[in-house]
Amino acid sequence: MTLQANRTREADTGERRSRSGLSLPVPAHWPHRGKSRMIRAGGVNFHVQEWGEGPVILLIHGTGASTHSFAELAPLLASQARVIAIDLPGHAYSETDRSDLFTLPGMAQAIANLLKQTGTNPVLAIGHSAGAAILIRLALDHAIEPAAIVALNGAILPMHPFSHPFVSLMAKFLAANPFVPWFFSKQADDATVDKLLKDTGSKVPEDSRACYRHLLQSRRHVAAALRMMAHWDLDTLARDLSKLKTKLVLVAGDADRTIPPSSSDAVARLVAGSELNRLPHLGHLAHEENPTLIAGLILSLIPAADKHKVTQS
Repeated sequence: MTLQANRTREADTGERRSRSGLSLPVPAHWPHRGKSRMIRAGGVNFHVQEWGEGPVILLIHGTGASTHSFAELAPLLASQARVIAIDLPGHAYSETDRSDLFTLPGMAQAIANLLKQTGTNPVLAIGHSAGAAILIRLALDHAIEPAAIVALNGAILPMHPFSHPFVSLMAKFLAANPFVPWFFSKQADDATVDKLLKDTGSKVPEDSRACYRHLLQSRRHVAAALRMMAHWDLDTLARDLSKLKTKLVLVAGDADRTIPPSSSDAVARLVAGSELNRLPHLGHLAHEENPTLIAGLILSLIPAADKHKVTQS
């Protein structure tokens, strides 16, 4: 059955049910809508998608993205695991009116509240870009104890010019101005989306491109992404990296124009026992470009995850 046929069937199913009691704000055309449910935790109406059965693999997207980023990857992982993908607070269909959740500790705490409320204990945790930083923070705070964290082009270390105080101040000004998200969302035409995606160094499927355009036309989603960029501080995380006891698997696309592969090289030097995988020709959205390759890498970690689970019990 084709992906589009699956989505149509899941959308029809999703129209007839809401497994959490909260109404679904997710439109019928959204990838894997039939896998969606809404869960209220820690001041957030979380949009969560789930596939499969078995050991839990948690998927966390990066700034400005959503669960759609894993639309091709998640079903591949679900062949051997229960897969859970979450929209970050304020992103896509996870709604919150709490302004304190857009820092790294705030975002991590929000996810921790959700995992605790649902009794979710992932054996593998997969984070793309800023999602990797969130998972590392969760592990450092003992909110999760996976066998491994997989950082897909992880945004883990402070990088210039984004860490420059002036840039941070400008981002805070833009995030505080309600006109800015409105203006940006109105400018999110095909050309704008194509330019943003080209700057990642990745060529994504058309379905994913359409989802990014849909998100960028949402004033609330754009505001959430700006708030994250304005309040994101990786200095403390960088200082704590040497304390990380969880196995860290770094995956870096050599064509990534957003997070230079040298950043993953630097993280590998800071975290004892970490593993570094370089991917030729793939960009920042490597998991969307070649989900089969990424799925194989992740699923190869399940035997170790099963052994870890036995040790923990």
